[in-house]
Amino acid sequence: MTTGIDLSQPQAQAIRSDEDVVRVRQLVRTVAVAAKLSLVDQTKVVTAASELARNTLVYGGGGGVEVTTVDNGRRRGVRIVFADSGPGIADLDLALTDGYTTGAGLGLGLSGARRLVDEFDIDTGIGKGTRITVTKWAR
Repeated sequence: MTTGIDLSQPQAQAIRSDEDVVRVRQLVRTVAVAAKLSLVDQTKVVTAASELARNTLVYGGGGGVEVTTVDNGRRRGVRIVFADSGPGIADLDLALTDGYTTGAGLGLGLSGARRLVDEFDIDTGIGKGTRITVTKWAR
């Protein structure tokens, strides 16, 4: 399958609109296929990326994402880094609690995304924005 992008290099995408959230989903799917993730794992990582891209837009005021294939010597995977310069998350433990929301959603964005991936790291603070790194490995 020819993707038209160089998957040996990180792929960046701005997140400034609903259309960009769709582009993030498409980019993550393309990279997940290239990393040979199963269809189930592709769906999981695309769903997590969609939630996190939406959060970047809605709560972070927009930002960007970088999607990379990774290899740890035993298996390949997809690493995705979301970054924004928004207000940051005041209470991270609360924000990661199922059911907690500051919006009109179900409160499953951050906690749900964390369950869908193999590695989840978040760096945030009041006034410093938020950086979330997730990785999904091929099985």
